[in-house]
Amino acid sequence: MNTLRCFSMGRKLLVLSLALAFCLNVGAQRRDVHILSVNDMHATIEAMPQLAAIADSLRTLYPSLLVFSAGDNRTGNPLSDMYEPSSFPMVALMNQIGFNASALGNHDFDMQSLPKLIGLSNFRYLCGNVFADAASGIRTLPYQTFDVDGVRVGVIGVVQIGNHGIPATHPDNLRGVTFRPAEEVLGQYDWISRQCDATILLSHLGYDDDVKLAKKFPWFDLIIGGHSHTQLDADEPLANGVLITQNRNKLRFATHITLTVDSGYVVAKKAEYIPVRTFKSRNQLIEAMVHHFSDNASFRRVVARLAAPFENIEEIGCMICDAYVSEGHADIGIQNPGGVRVESMPEGDITVLDVLKMDPFCNMGVEMDLTGKEVLELLNAYSQEIRNRVPYVSGILCEITPESDNDQIVKSLRLLTLDGKPLDMKKTYRVVTNSYVSATTNTLRPEQVHMMNTGTADMIMHFLEKRRIVNYQGIRCHVIR
Repeated sequence: MNTLRCFSMGRKLLVLSLALAFCLNVGAQRRDVHILSVNDMHATIEAMPQLAAIADSLRTLYPSLLVFSAGDNRTGNPLSDMYEPSSFPMVALMNQIGFNASALGNHDFDMQSLPKLIGLSNFRYLCGNVFADAASGIRTLPYQTFDVDGVRVGVIGVVQIGNHGIPATHPDNLRGVTFRPAEEVLGQYDWISRQCDATILLSHLGYDDDVKLAKKFPWFDLIIGGHSHTQLDADEPLANGVLITQNRNKLRFATHITLTVDSGYVVAKKAEYIPVRTFKSRNQLIEAMVHHFSDNASFRRVVARLAAPFENIEEIGCMICDAYVSEGHADIGIQNPGGVRVESMPEGDITVLDVLKMDPFCNMGVEMDLTGKEVLELLNAYSQEIRNRVPYVSGILCEITPESDNDQIVKSLRLLTLDGKPLDMKKTYRVVTNSYVSATTNTLRPEQVHMMNTGTADMIMHFLEKRRIVNYQGIRCHVIR
């Protein structure tokens, strides 16, 4: 009896031990993956010390932190853009912070230095819908996998392409590179979701397209978005079960994302949006690097004085168009809205750095002789290409009639003289714009376009130096009916 009792008790202990071990094993499978993400930084190097401090703080708590960018790391700050090689400061800072991967944004193709930057980056660029020949030097991966304390994380990247089949950058920067719509290529990567515990899309498509992708590809656990500069918040509902995150541009916020994985599946997900520029701590090494990259005396030269603040982007766009008319001895100046990269400016000195921030793309001036009808066709075509954002003009006014049920959609355009009369559609006008507009507008014939052999930023600086004091407060080139 004693022997049987001991055997029975031993058997019970064995069962309890196995049950306890099983429970502990199940508990051990539950893991949190922590991610710090940004998008559309646009070379805002002055906020990188705070971003680095945020990464430092999170790594103290979560040593296996992943750091991702959804693209457009560059363009917008001459201190980085005009460096040799272009945008090296931004890459150096991202290397030091410890980025793990970045999507390619449309502006990452700007200024033809991307091959050099890829070689200098300690992280990989992910883009599943770009196809570059060897001569282009653009070497990317469609996806990358990461092991986070035993959790397998798959990350895929995609970039926006427009109506012309390329991202919104100068076509000359894309020789030897082709693209396919993201929706066409992502289906071939669904196997990643079956082999990984968590699957992430680094998307430089824009929020609306991210929502569409979440509906079509619900096997993504997370979409880290960019391009549309949409500020989301922690209460944003899941889209078809997919968490979508995105912030405004220029490092106003970063996102701390937590994915909870249990038995090979993401069972919980949340996002915390962290203000970057007001973060109290700064990484001192990154701050010293920023100070070094910012030490350029030529950028501090004053070219004019702003008598009243630029209160909105249209006022700046009108000033740029006036510079085109003045420096090009033209009748009409045209500037694409996306080419103006500063939204406001306080009164005071305007420096070389300020001008290069307004117009950072190294575009050349272009002159054309166009009839009034051809000017209208150009503006109509361009406003449709860039989703109803009508270009800024000088020498004429654009009268915009919006749709009655949606004032964000342009129903029609009418061109007026400065005294409010209809523009003569048969008369020929001398028109000056930038080389990006002429290269991406399909209404122009090659023989109509003549390069001026001067940069648009130089034209703006020369205009300001001659004016010395400028005031564009309340100036408008668009008339809304």
